[in-house]
Amino acid sequence: MLSAEDVLESGDQPCIQLEPLNSTYLPGKATPTDSSRAVLAENSPKGTANGLQDIEDRILRITGYYGYKPGYSPHRREDGSDSRPETPGSGTSIESWSYNTCASTALKVLGGLLLVLCVSSSWVGTTQVVKLTFQSFSCPFFISWFSSNWNILFFPIYYSGHVFTTGEKQTPIQKFRECSKLFGEDGMSLKLFVKRTAPFSILWTLTNYLYLLALKKLTATDVSALYCCHKAFVFLLSWIILKDRFMGVRIVAAIMAITGIVMMAYADGFHGDSFVGVALAVGSASTSALYKVLFKMFLGSANLGEVAHFLSTMGFFNLIFISCVPLILYFTRVEHLGSLSSLPWGYLFGLAGLWLVFNILVHVGVVLTYPILISIGTLLSVPGNAAVDVLKHEVIFSVVRLAATCIICLGFLLLLLPEEWDSVILRFLANIADKKSEEHGEELTESSGQTRSRSQANGTISIPLA
Repeated sequence: MLSAEDVLESGDQPCIQLEPLNSTYLPGKATPTDSSRAVLAENSPKGTANGLQDIEDRILRITGYYGYKPGYSPHRREDGSDSRPETPGSGTSIESWSYNTCASTALKVLGGLLLVLCVSSSWVGTTQVVKLTFQSFSCPFFISWFSSNWNILFFPIYYSGHVFTTGEKQTPIQKFRECSKLFGEDGMSLKLFVKRTAPFSILWTLTNYLYLLALKKLTATDVSALYCCHKAFVFLLSWIILKDRFMGVRIVAAIMAITGIVMMAYADGFHGDSFVGVALAVGSASTSALYKVLFKMFLGSANLGEVAHFLSTMGFFNLIFISCVPLILYFTRVEHLGSLSSLPWGYLFGLAGLWLVFNILVHVGVVLTYPILISIGTLLSVPGNAAVDVLKHEVIFSVVRLAATCIICLGFLLLLLPEEWDSVILRFLANIADKKSEEHGEELTESSGQTRSRSQANGTISIPLA
């Protein structure tokens, strides 16, 4: 009921005041309790310049409307202007979200392209420095062993970057023990160290050693092209061992890789250094593929810190257990090292540093950007080495070698296709067809509208036939 004493509440502005209701509620709204009504009564405005706003505030307070704040109107600001609160689904938030998403994607792609250039440049530099080192120092196993020892630096580099980016105050030993869970819940023991590290370290050494031996027989372009066949071998081994999904296009790519290998061996006839070099390069690609498949089988779920720990562990294994092999080759006169002062330390340090940079970029790049970009960076080493061989070493490639290189590179690109590539292409073509049909329908609508307007202007009306 209305009270005569409450007709004038604020100055001379008349307003209407409602008494609080005891059991008023709206369907779907919370029924206010006595305590909530008391709190709202205390926080309610004593008087406003607009009587209608005061009525609205009182009605919202009485009904206990969700999200109501005393003195606030959902459609009016204090200055009387219209206002609508922004919600997470509003146009402004959607635009800002889409802008941030596009910006992050663009930065990731640009970073990936820069990483591609770095990966290809480091691999081209590694291959070319090996060729220069062989001019004065022809000891491939010692070069491979010396470069593999630098894997010990993987974990210190990772720890430095981790501390710099995250600011964690873990000691190197604590972080090392945390990452050593890769070997088991109890950490790393001597037995697990040898059992887990020995196969991978041997495959790593064989891959590098066979690659260096192939560079003594063939040009850098041929060896880098043949090494790209490891992608086809990885697919075949994953299909056989890991039971990965069968894909017809990847079988075609594997056949193309094998065809390129045969053509490369046939380029100079199936004899001499060319055939031996092709066999060594294919052996390096095979051991690399086996290493990657076993790594995926046993350590596929490892994070970046565990990978850095594992590679540093392989470096320790190489330094401790494989150091005897260069000594055996030295005393058996298979590799003549000479005195320490006569070694080309500049080439050796440059080669080991480039090799380390390449491995770091490959393993870190998979985490920071798209893995397909890392594969493309490895593929771009083929034209990079070809450019260096033509411009600096004046190498002339035969038609058969060029054809074999192109076939291998094309097969490599086919292997990069995702598993759902066919359905993606079909959806893309369907979207294009839908857009064309919509545009055609709009053109028909516009043309019919123009015809109707011209007919009405001429005083005639066109009636469509049934």
